[in-house]
Amino acid sequence: MPTATVRIPEEKRDILKVIAGIEKRDIGKILTDLIDEYIERHKETLDLLSKPEWVEIIKQGKEEVSKGIKGRGLHEI
Repeated sequence: MPTATVRIPEEKRDILKVIAGIEKRDIGKILTDLIDEYIERHKETLDLLSKPEWVEIIKQGKEEVSKGIKGRGLHEI
């Protein structure tokens, strides 16, 4: 597996080392688990953004919000 260098602020690195020691886990494994969780949380967003029609809907919505156009309430849908 290819590797990557990740710069972690010293204070956070030290806390991570303590946690890794307590859990008796490798820091690399902890980071891999965190990255996996992050990717999983964002899969739906990536899926939506891969569909041009949704990107256009989102763009229109952002423009409406910036213009102060009020949307419909849940009871109106």
